[in-house]
Amino acid sequence: MKPDFQVTAKSNLSSIKRALTKGGNSTLKTIELDRLNHLFRHCKTGSSTEYEQIEETFLPEVLKIIQN
Repeated sequence: MKPDFQVTAKSNLSSIKRALTKGGNSTLKTIELDRLNHLFRHCKTGSSTEYEQIEETFLPEVLKIIQN
C-alpha cells in the first residue's frame, strides 16, 4: 500500500502544527497515518485514479483519532 500522493504528511505536518499553535490551539496533536490515501482509506497505489475502485469509506480508526 502506498501513501497519499496529493499531500505528503512529512512535509506538511510541522507547518500545520505551527499554524494551529500560532492561531491559539494549544491542545493539538499531529499524527502521520501511514498507508492511507488522501481520503483516509487504505489503497494500493495512492493515486486518485484508484478512488472509485476502493469500496472502503472513511476509516472508523481515523474518526476515533480525531474524536480523541
